[in-house]
Amino acid sequence: MTPKQIVPEFHVCGPLDDASLAQAAAAGYRAIICTRPDGEEPGQLPAGEVATLAAALGMAFVHIPVAPGTYADADVAAMRTMLDRLPGPVLGYCRTGTRAATLWALAEAGRRNPDEILALTAAAGIDVSGQRARLAARADAPRPGAPRTYDVVIVGGGAAGIATASSLLKRRPSLDIAIVEPAECHYYQPGWTMVGAGVFKPDTTRVPMAAVMPDSVTWIRQAAAGFLPEAKEVALADGSSMRYRVLVAAPGLRLAWEAIPGLAAALGRNGVTSNYRFDLAPYTFRLASTVKAGRALFTQPAMPIKCAGAPQKAMYLSCDIWRDAGVLPRMEVEFHNAGGVLFGVPAYVPALMEYVERYGIDLNFGSTLVGVDGEAQVATFERRHSDGATERVERPFDMLHAVPPQKPLDVIAASPLAGAGGWIEVDPATLRHVRHPDVFALGDATNTPNAKTAAAARKQAPVVAVNVLAALEGKAPAAQYDGYGSCPLTVERGRIVLAEFGYGGALLPTFPRWILDGTRPTRLAWFLKDRMLPPIYWHAMLKGREWLCQPQPVVASKEAA
Repeated sequence: MTPKQIVPEFHVCGPLDDASLAQAAAAGYRAIICTRPDGEEPGQLPAGEVATLAAALGMAFVHIPVAPGTYADADVAAMRTMLDRLPGPVLGYCRTGTRAATLWALAEAGRRNPDEILALTAAAGIDVSGQRARLAARADAPRPGAPRTYDVVIVGGGAAGIATASSLLKRRPSLDIAIVEPAECHYYQPGWTMVGAGVFKPDTTRVPMAAVMPDSVTWIRQAAAGFLPEAKEVALADGSSMRYRVLVAAPGLRLAWEAIPGLAAALGRNGVTSNYRFDLAPYTFRLASTVKAGRALFTQPAMPIKCAGAPQKAMYLSCDIWRDAGVLPRMEVEFHNAGGVLFGVPAYVPALMEYVERYGIDLNFGSTLVGVDGEAQVATFERRHSDGATERVERPFDMLHAVPPQKPLDVIAASPLAGAGGWIEVDPATLRHVRHPDVFALGDATNTPNAKTAAAARKQAPVVAVNVLAALEGKAPAAQYDGYGSCPLTVERGRIVLAEFGYGGALLPTFPRWILDGTRPTRLAWFLKDRMLPPIYWHAMLKGREWLCQPQPVVASKEAA
């Protein structure tokens, strides 16, 4: 087996057998596409057997059988879909590699100009020049090299981006949508708090990105490198670009671990952990289960951050574990919050304070983590006093649950989409960009003053979907978002204070108080978090099923009336 590279993510070769499949896996190929029919020549390994062998080696397998010289449109479409969905690099094979390369070339038409496609295949020693006319006919662009235009380009394949795509397709299945997302996995981040308490298994919070990508979208498996809203264009990391009629920006934010000297190097050992990372949440549970005495520090940086309750949820659940083990009296638990209050919505603070007192937690407001010495197990805090003076205080620890500052992605902060602080500047109700009417944004990257939670994205996605469709038709936004966010504050295993609120701290409970009083810890709220919210996320929110989050129409102002 001697593969020929067409592009870094796609290579071709001749027939594969047991040994060459093993070589392919060892060489780093993650998927195999067979383009030859079964029984083409004696001794040929059937596609079913190749699929079994590939699976055993950890590679995906797809069969698109093509007879020599015949390339049906359905086969080309199947190839395009697989190239968008399969993890790369991909190895295509047939009798010589030519059919696999030709099918790739036809599938790539419209994304690259014919001359580029022919040059790439020729460089690999494969002549597909007989397809030049068909390549040109399939090209969508009116001139060679012009970026393809989509109805909607969504930047970000997280909760907000996938939910918006699904809500759009639910309303208009014919839309031509592209999602720009380089990650190979999609995470249910609200579950990491439960992983840190030993309630959820880590793998229940992670699936391949292909498993949540809507069937009819084009997945652009790379990062956005820049935004040119005047040209309605998104630049990509490989130097290419794409155009849109409407852009939806949902890229998330950046966890700035490097902003705290020593923290990044200390994570995952010497008692330093964080539920803000998939790989570290299990370490949080291991520490809470093994530390029997000593000092445990829990930190919260300045706002805005993802789920403002998450830093203290890790603390309450760890305390609950220590209480059950009978070691809580031997633990010194400190909460260091850069802000000035335990929680930003006062209605929920009394219930939280009951647990602070029950667990004997020492609250330190105006205290910001500014350094970590993992080897010495010492954390440094900058404390701000009421008179404005600051001092630095070192605290030895046996366990440190650290939460990093959180910032806009650099590509967003440097773009024309950014406003103050580098966040995307949108109207807080319609989520439409304040300067670019064909741009919408939602999720963690916006400047809206709501809680940055998955629950907020769940409510925002249908609003954006309705307003994107209006923009495509040249109409004004028709739906509005009220700032809803939810933070299930897990104060112990089995009870949760279900904080639900909107802009200005207004309480926005989903259920009547006689069913569920969100200001008090309840078992029903725990049941929702433990049993109901994960399937609602995977099977409703990400699929465009808008249970209890139907978009509300724009309410005209009195002045307009």
